[in-house]
Amino acid sequence: MRAGVKSAARGWVRAWFCAWLACVLCSGPAVAAGPAQGDVDPNAPLTFGILPIGGPAESLEAWRPMLDDLSKALARPVRAVSVTTYEGIAQAISEQRVDIAFLSGRLALDAVTGQNMQVIGQLTRGDGSKGYYAVVLVAADSRLRTVDQLFAKPGKWRFARGEALSVSGYLVPETQLFAARNVDSDTFFASVHIDNHQNNALAVANGEVDVATNNTADLERFKQHFPDQYARLRVLWKSSLIPHAVIVIRNDLPLALRERVATFITSYGKGKEGSREEANLKLIHDISGFARADNAVLVPFVDIEYSLEKRRATSAQWVSEAAREARFQKIKVDHDAVVKQLDGK
Repeated sequence: MRAGVKSAARGWVRAWFCAWLACVLCSGPAVAAGPAQGDVDPNAPLTFGILPIGGPAESLEAWRPMLDDLSKALARPVRAVSVTTYEGIAQAISEQRVDIAFLSGRLALDAVTGQNMQVIGQLTRGDGSKGYYAVVLVAADSRLRTVDQLFAKPGKWRFARGEALSVSGYLVPETQLFAARNVDSDTFFASVHIDNHQNNALAVANGEVDVATNNTADLERFKQHFPDQYARLRVLWKSSLIPHAVIVIRNDLPLALRERVATFITSYGKGKEGSREEANLKLIHDISGFARADNAVLVPFVDIEYSLEKRRATSAQWVSEAAREARFQKIKVDHDAVVKQLDGK
């Protein structure tokens, strides 16, 4: 790994720890409350984890009206926690400090397969779209006009991407764009900077990097908040469709409570107070609501991981062709097992 990547990783760890510590100190009971395992105390707070769209404070403010309504419907407190990184929310889930969470598909996959959670709903957008797209950005006046020009000069361009758990910021571009050309983005570029979508877009607009990953949904929000900088961006590459984010809930909460939460979330914006609730949903970046969903909606993300693992196995050094083939077979077996688990078979 290049020195720039290592430096960025060390900086990211420090930034994550500071952000997480600040979240703990500022949130108080919201973080410390923990999950209501077994629902020993039916009045105990439920903790709702939020993968930030924009910044953590902005996300908390956007979700607050809907979560206040959820609290009233359940007649119990609902606390929210949002952090700056994918790793931060993943750690909160692994430490069982989150009962319900709004997650991207890759994080949800880990929560379902390894953290005893299940999908109960999937985001729907006001435009009726079934998902969003990963993109690669360059400056509007960049010399880069095509991806062929990008790949023609290894070691020349400065690159900004999302965390390794980010679907649009890393996983999809890595599998659909870079792996297709047998390229590892962490070694191809002159430097690699790891940050969130907003900061990466700003880095391109301000000339701090040449190329950056992002996605169409976050770019819509970026356009609203930074219109001048948005005008200085251009999309160089666009992925295939990525399914929308989902809501997951812990399986060790009582079945009746899980069903009440699922019913509330998937009915929100559709009842007698629909107009008021729709306004609350629009605060969360043009969300029109949530559709009923189960774990099977995460299968596309298993396929993404499968493609990435195959790429890694292909480029790795092996003692023999038999060892390589054994690794390929293991990857396929693991993929099929997870798909079977998600499909409930």
